[in-house]
Amino acid sequence: MRQRPNYIAGLGSLVWLLLVGLPLYVLLLATVRTRADYSTTGPLGPPAEWTFQNYLTDLSNGFGQDFLNTLAVTASVVAIVLLVVPPLAYAIVRARGRAPSWVFRLFLLGLAIPAQAVIVPMFYLISKAGLYDHLIGVILPTAAFCLPVCTLVLTGAMRDISPELYEAMAMDGASPARVFRQLVLPLSKGGISSVVVFAALQAWNGFLFPLILTQSDSTKVVTLGLYEFQTEHGVDVPGLLSAVVLSTLPVFVVYLFARRALVQGLTGVGGK
Repeated sequence: MRQRPNYIAGLGSLVWLLLVGLPLYVLLLATVRTRADYSTTGPLGPPAEWTFQNYLTDLSNGFGQDFLNTLAVTASVVAIVLLVVPPLAYAIVRARGRAPSWVFRLFLLGLAIPAQAVIVPMFYLISKAGLYDHLIGVILPTAAFCLPVCTLVLTGAMRDISPELYEAMAMDGASPARVFRQLVLPLSKGGISSVVVFAALQAWNGFLFPLILTQSDSTKVVTLGLYEFQTEHGVDVPGLLSAVVLSTLPVFVVYLFARRALVQGLTGVGGK
């Protein structure tokens, strides 16, 4: 039997497409226009002349270095999280005694502490350690503030692993390290993917720590680079939006390949 078309659903889809597509259209259209053309015809008007000079200008004016610095910070934060969180979550889930429970509670306490509340002592510690105006001075606190959420997510994923699988590995004579490598890590891929995406987003979009803990152009990241497009004489909107497009490309690629695992990990089924 032939079903009748659902016109209401089609209309809703069209409205949703307009809501999503119009800002994207305005964003991409502005990046291929000159500043004078954008000021004359407005954000919705057709460009008088198409140009990709905004992207080239951004890269030649130092935004390319900001991009590389952000890549270095993001890769380092993700590496630290992957080295610390999986074995920590495994110990919390499988270890016996009060110590793992107290460690887990300590990390949960970290969820209640905003970065703004500790920025002054953080600045003092980074300065005394000689890490001020170095990328490592941004990497370490960023990774530290990622650990509580990442530990919570990955612990939940590892708790979804069936106890019978642990028992089977134990009967086979597997050591804890072997259980971790051959059982826990493969079955926690969803949670690990969620942790990687979360840590990468936190590092890539970080603004407070780079703003307070760096000052030179050689250690500037993309969020500070975008911030500096606004001057006392106005804002170069096409240049700013082309820089926004460049800065969102890595995040889009990461989410494109990890979106399914991210959703599974955040809904608590990453370990199944």
